[in-house]
This record gives sequence, structure tokens and C-alpha cells, in this order.
Amino acid sequence: MSLSIGIVGLPNVGKSTLFNALTKKGVLIANYPFATIDPSVGVVAVPDERLYCLAEFSKTQKTVPAAVEFVDIAGLVQGASAGEGLGNKFLTNIRETDAIAEVVRIFEDTDIIHVANRVDPMSDIGVINLELIMADLETVTKRHQNIGREIKQAKKEALIESNLLTKLQTALEAGKLASSVPTDEYEMPMLRALHLLTAKKILYVLNKKSGGVNLDEVNDERYQKLMAFLKESKSDYVIVDAGIENEVRDMTETEKTEMREGMGADKSGINALIKKGYEMLGLITYFTTGEIETRAWTIHRGWTAPMAGTAIHGDFKDKFVRAEVIEWDKLLAAGSFGAAREKGLIRVEGKEYIVQDGDVMEFKI
Repeated sequence: MSLSIGIVGLPNVGKSTLFNALTKKGVLIANYPFATIDPSVGVVAVPDERLYCLAEFSKTQKTVPAAVEFVDIAGLVQGASAGEGLGNKFLTNIRETDAIAEVVRIFEDTDIIHVANRVDPMSDIGVINLELIMADLETVTKRHQNIGREIKQAKKEALIESNLLTKLQTALEAGKLASSVPTDEYEMPMLRALHLLTAKKILYVLNKKSGGVNLDEVNDERYQKLMAFLKESKSDYVIVDAGIENEVRDMTETEKTEMREGMGADKSGINALIKKGYEMLGLITYFTTGEIETRAWTIHRGWTAPMAGTAIHGDFKDKFVRAEVIEWDKLLAAGSFGAAREKGLIRVEGKEYIVQDGDVMEFKI
């Protein structure tokens, strides 16, 4: 399952540094706008201690984590929706992703130029989101014009879509995201078909810097306004020190912990970012484990057992007979599959079973 999160933000907020820390993949970093012209893509392992506990339990030869894709997209600038900078290309790259990680700078550092010559998180968010909104408004307006004939003919689907487009246009013109517009079961497929930028889920990544003046640490008024916005809009966010995470990316876990503590970052913001992004995409993990391989499989929340089986092989959906299921922690506590079976902890589930995050499964086909 290939789902991607686009890393966006203004120039010089730390996007490429963050991407390097995430993927250990070298991309161009420079202290000037448009250092990254073409998006770089990296597949990132999802941190999950459950997987490694199961691998140890099974004395497995191979361990395969779940993964999520991150795309490093060049910096947006004011006027991108009208083609400023490399606007059209940037917006196209964002449109091709499934969700957005919006990097916002919350540190002062005179050595790192801010494109607006002042660090103001809410101003940055306003610029980025407005460009996305303006691009969406153009999409919605064009679509409304294109179905004008069907609307005049009073075709049912066109009338439903027209109502949706009107609601979207009203929200966008008011500076609101498309995701704020409520939709019913008939409108939802139409909304998806529009591929609107602001209909995507947004995770705000607040980037701080060791040695800099961090707005969260001094409780600056700008940071208070940012927190108020995130709370009011019910937005997800994580705090990351991209610089530190990039420095420790090749260290052992022990070395990383010591380095972070020494530089004032007591935990990995990168791990929090990956996990939150995974959850934001509506993904969960189930496991298969044995002596040869222990693997984390990625599926959408709410999938039935036959659908979950397609993560392993497409034939599993049609050939599914049943699945043997046990929660990962109950399996570990039992000590072995045999002991778990004797205690009646392993359940037999049929086609209607909704797979839960952390299930250990064996499919029978």
C-alpha cells in the first residue's frame, strides 16, 4: 500500500533537513529559496516496538516494519497559486500526495534567513494555506462551470454536485479549508474526485532549533497564538528539532538518546511525526510472525479480514476461509502459540471480522 505525505512549507523552515532526518536520504539543502526543485521521495519505517518484541519472541530471521512515504516538496511562496516562483509545479506535487505535513518554523536564528524577514508561525500558516485555498477555489469554480449544462437539465447527480461546489466555494472564499465543509454519503465521492488540496488532512510540524531562541521555550506571544489556532481548529501537530534529528540519524538508539538529552531534546520528534502521519492517513498495523519472518502489514482502519489479507496477496480476499487471531500482547504473555492455543486465546474469525491494530494473524485459504 503506497500512501504518501507531502512535506510543505515556506523556504528555509527546515523541510529538507527534516526529510533527511526522516529518510537518511541525501537531498539538497541550502540556505536559499528553491534549493529543492524536484520532490524527493523516501520510504520511512514506522517505529513500532510491538514488531521487535514479536521478532524476539519468534527468534525470527527477518523483520519487516510497516512503512509510509514522505515527499520533500520545494518551498511555497506567496503567489504560488498564480504561478509565482515554481508555484504550479509545487501545487501539482502536493496534489499527488495523500496528506500534508506543514512545516512551521518556531525558532529565531539570524544566520538562517526567513523569507519574510521575520519569524511568525501564524503568518507562515496563513500564507501557505491561502495559496492552497486559492488553488482549490480555481478548481471548484472551473468544475462548476463545466457541469452548467447538466445543472440546467436538472440531472440529479449534477444538482447534488452543484450544491457541494456551492458550499465549497463559500468556505474557500471565506478563507476556510475544504476539509471544514460537511459532506454526506452522496457528496463524499464527488469531493474525492475533485482532488482538492485543502481537503487533505494537515499535520503541523513545529520546527525548533537547539541553540536558537525557540518560541515555545520562551512562551512568546506568537507561540501562544499558534497554540490557540491549533486548539480551535482541532489540528494535529508535533514539535521537532529537525537539526538535531538530522545529526543523530546515523547513530545507535543509545547514542541518539544521549545526544538528544545533551542538546535539550529529550525524545524523538521524528518518531512522533512518523506515527502521527501514519495514523492521520487512517492506517493501522497487523502482524504475522514466525521463525522465518516477522512482518508489520499496513491496512486501512475498518478493513475486514479478507480485505486485510490483500496486503499479503491479492488472492486472499477471494480465497479467504478464516483467520486465526490473537492480540500481540496476549501472545507474548502466553509465551508460545501452543500455550496461547491451550488457553483459548487464539480466536477463529470469519469474513466479517474487523481487523484491529496489533492483531497477530494467520490466514487460512
